Amino acid sequence: MSLKNANIHLSDEALEMIAARFRCLGEPIRLKILRALEDGEANVGHLVDLLHATQANVSKHLKVLVDAGILARRPQGTAAFYSIADPVVLTLCRTVCDDLAEKLKAQAGVFGLTVSEGQMAPGSRG
Repeated sequence: MSLKNANIHLSDEALEMIAARFRCLGEPIRLKILRALEDGEANVGHLVDLLHATQANVSKHLKVLVDAGILARRPQGTAAFYSIADPVVLTLCRTVCDDLAEKLKAQAGVFGLTVSEGQMAPGSRG
């Protein structure tokens, strides 16, 4: 979708909402959380282990993503499980990562280097 689509008029409020969504994705740990949740829901403890981060830090970022509607939170007993609520965000991340990967490959080619799939930016599933 283009921001300048002739069929859609975006108000200042709508543009602010779009900007807020992009700001939510502006933290590397949030992208790591999204990447971890691509395989299915997880609780905070599992994410803490995967991300090698503190519970307080992971919980803070989960709250931001839930409040933005990017993640869903499902309470179960004393735990809560998180999952992707808006899969469009994954499409956006893949688009950005794929574009970056192509640029990195082109830059590496200038120097006679190669870039393997495993060396791409965080959030890329290659």
